[in-house]
Formats: sequence, structure tokens, C-alpha cells
Amino acid sequence: LFITALVKLPCVPPLTVWRGVTKDLSQEFPPGTPVTWWAFSSCTTELTVLENNMYLGNSGSRTLFSVEVINGRTVRAHSHFVTEDELLLLPGTHMIVQSLFSPAPQLHIIHLKQVIPDEPLLKPPYEGALIFPKVKKSWYKQKRFVIP
Repeated sequence: LFITALVKLPCVPPLTVWRGVTKDLSQEFPPGTPVTWWAFSSCTTELTVLENNMYLGNSGSRTLFSVEVINGRTVRAHSHFVTEDELLLLPGTHMIVQSLFSPAPQLHIIHLKQVIPDEPLLKPPYEGALIFPKVKKSWYKQKRFVIP
């Protein structure tokens, strides 16, 4: 039922979201590695939210994920924490590790980019449901130009 409700929400346009974890996961994410998150993943567009110790905090071993998403669903209007600008990533979110960066001791930033997998990882809950947004073709890709 939850997935059915989420796919009825519109996909956000492609953007970068953030997710914090209070441990070092950098060894598990070498660049170029495909990654699939099988759980619902809560992310935010507001970095200041992650300063809260409940998410990332300001000290200790931490990993900050920077994720370029293409099918996140904003749940701000349905969340108790309306100022957090929360987005949910669906189970089966498939990404490629782009890079790693450690700007400070015990802080690791992992850049991920979501890609559409070759095989669907999450079955749409009903006919006509979209897991990914429809791809709109630009008008100039549909036209043929004749250059004399």
C-alpha cells in the first residue's frame, strides 16, 4: 500500500539530495561500483538538517551521501518534520558511485548518481503506475534539419 501511495506522488525533477550515516562506509563504495538500496531511503535537499545528531551530526565517524536522483518523491506535505524537505527514494534505487572525498578526519562524502537499471528492480504496484518519470523528447530531436 505504501508503494502504491508513493508512486501516485509526482517525481521530483532531477536534483541532488543528501543522506547522512553516523559511521564510515567509504570502504564499501569504491568509484564505479553499482549500488542498489533496497529499503525506503529518506533524504533531504537541506544540508542543515543533517547537522542534527539524529542524522549526521558534527563529530565522530560519518558518511554523507550526495545522490543525484531522478525519481525521488517529496513527502514534505505528509511529514511531521515539514522544514526538513524530505524526499523518499523507493526500494530498488540503483546508483553508480561517482567519487569519494574526505574533507575532514572522520567525514567521508560519497557521490552517487541514480541510473535506470537494465531490468526493473521494483514492479509497479498497478497498471499505469510509473516508477520513473516519462522521458520527454526535446522538439529538436524529433525534427530533421536539411542544411544546404
